[in-house]
Amino acid sequence: MSAPRLSLESAALASNWRALAAASGAAACGAAIKADGYGLGAAPVLAVLTAAGCQDFFVASWAEAQALGPLPPGARVAVLHGITPQDMALAQSLGPQMVPVLNTPAQISLWASTGRDADLMVDTGMNRLGLGMADLAAAHAVKIHTLHSHLACADEPAHPLNKLQRARLHEVAAQVPAARRALANTAGIKLGPDWHFDLTRPGLGLYGGTADTAPVVRLLAPVVQLRDVPAGASIGYGASFIAKAPLKVAVAALGYADGYPRALQTWGHAHINGITCPVVGRVSMDLIIIDVSAVPDLAEGDHVELAFDLPAAAHASGRTEYELLTGLGARYVRTWS
Repeated sequence: MSAPRLSLESAALASNWRALAAASGAAACGAAIKADGYGLGAAPVLAVLTAAGCQDFFVASWAEAQALGPLPPGARVAVLHGITPQDMALAQSLGPQMVPVLNTPAQISLWASTGRDADLMVDTGMNRLGLGMADLAAAHAVKIHTLHSHLACADEPAHPLNKLQRARLHEVAAQVPAARRALANTAGIKLGPDWHFDLTRPGLGLYGGTADTAPVVRLLAPVVQLRDVPAGASIGYGASFIAKAPLKVAVAALGYADGYPRALQTWGHAHINGITCPVVGRVSMDLIIIDVSAVPDLAEGDHVELAFDLPAAAHASGRTEYELLTGLGARYVRTWS
């Protein structure tokens, strides 16, 4: 039996990046490809976006950087978690196209021994990663290419922390020389030009995770079995669904182990030959059951497309779009078109 598939749209990914680049105005527009390209595959995402004109990419760790393989000319990868002594040999072997984003005085001191430039993250109010405002003097030990900070509340435009973080980055930039400054993710881009600085770092919007971006991901599940269910019979774990009339159902090989949350069982549906077919019963680890009574000529072994509009699925499941994307499992065959 064939595996579940992710059908991934190169044109949509490139179009989303171009739209975010245009919205970034005079600032360069990069791309966050951490967590294996938000679950889609970091190396192919990088290839598509490089062809579209992107040059700046962001991963979480040196293992993610190494997994990208050789970079195309002009591409630059920044490793957001910085550097440790255990990373040094690998980081230096990967060459100057891959640089750490330094977060602490200890990381700055460690990297200074290489004589190579780096990026720097400063904490302007999120209290997550970044050099503290009291430690800015440590930054002068290395040459800083891009000075970063990260917005905590960019998806809440009226939140006062957005303006405070912007002001603090200006304050830091006056003390720490750098070729570029960066603050905005996808939501930060939408706050307007005052938040764009010299470089933006979109992530979620690239992958169709916002209402104004094109969907990139399609979920296709193979039909393992077709069966007739009589009226009054139960379907799935817990007998939580009772057929009110005779049904034809498809048992499809996709479940919560593949990142399709149990919480989607009351919203979930498939699109088959233009017909909307609801998921019935509980989502299980490896299988879902779909009412295909209205669909003629469906056969075992066919693939059916599960609805995966990210904003709608996030609302229905109580999970964020980020969780839904990065939770897509390893069992999918990922195919780019």
